[in-house]
Amino acid sequence: MMSFSPLRVLKTMFTATAAAGLMFAAAGAGAQNTPGVLRVSAIPDEAPTELQRKFKPLGDYLAKATGLKVEFTPVTDYAASVEGLINRKIDMVWFGGFTFVQANVRSKGQVTPLVQRAEDEKFRSVFITTNPAIQKLEDLKGKTLSFGSESSTSGHLMPRSYLLAAKINPDTDLKRVAFSGAHDATVAAVAGGKVDAGALNISVWEKLVEAKKVDPKVVRVFYTTPGYFDYNWSVRSDMSPALQKKITDAFLALNDGTPEGKQILDLQRASKFIPTKTANYGAIEAAARNAGLLK
Repeated sequence: MMSFSPLRVLKTMFTATAAAGLMFAAAGAGAQNTPGVLRVSAIPDEAPTELQRKFKPLGDYLAKATGLKVEFTPVTDYAASVEGLINRKIDMVWFGGFTFVQANVRSKGQVTPLVQRAEDEKFRSVFITTNPAIQKLEDLKGKTLSFGSESSTSGHLMPRSYLLAAKINPDTDLKRVAFSGAHDATVAAVAGGKVDAGALNISVWEKLVEAKKVDPKVVRVFYTTPGYFDYNWSVRSDMSPALQKKITDAFLALNDGTPEGKQILDLQRASKFIPTKTANYGAIEAAARNAGLLK
């Protein structure tokens, strides 16, 4: 795996975004909404099969709530989710905080966040390792570390910002920085000894532990970040207000008092959904600009 400086990360991110834009343009420049269909996607922060499994019951629920056919459209990378929404190939996306900021900046404010999980008000990242010598962030100096995707809020941006706050520059103080592409891949890299440590989304970590796909006695958490705003469901601002309200109301109505509601909330690892707004992500945007990841 390759090592990245902030400048190289920035170049990689925008090259990927441009490539995604060309891909969508080739598929049909100026594509319009498909009548009767709500096209939904999500940042690929987990394996594609897992994203599909998590979305199926939610998609069925939204279809009943909106009267539309709901189609899940997987994307190859984080940049493609941003470009897909902006270029009208996708109607609604499950964004991380940073990808929402990227989409909002790229579209000049034409993206509207509708809802987030209650857990996303104070989301956290964890740093994990198998190395007994690593007990705190400062112990990472001279070691190898894997983030997730370059555009991940919880797998890169916020962990990087907390490292910088601890006066640790990942690009100069660590032996090597790698990017796994997804949270579960970060865990695999640490467990497999490819890197000394990794940073990822706490929700995915807890899910892997609960599913016994990782042994927390072998791969352990040595640092948990403070809370920050993260994931949300966003739409283009030109979506009709009536449809935005139907979607929002459907999410807000979910509760664990019904089998359907409990299944959906459990798969989304949510206690409930709550309204959100662009202003909630100001700190994420500031962190991205400070880290040189957003211009």
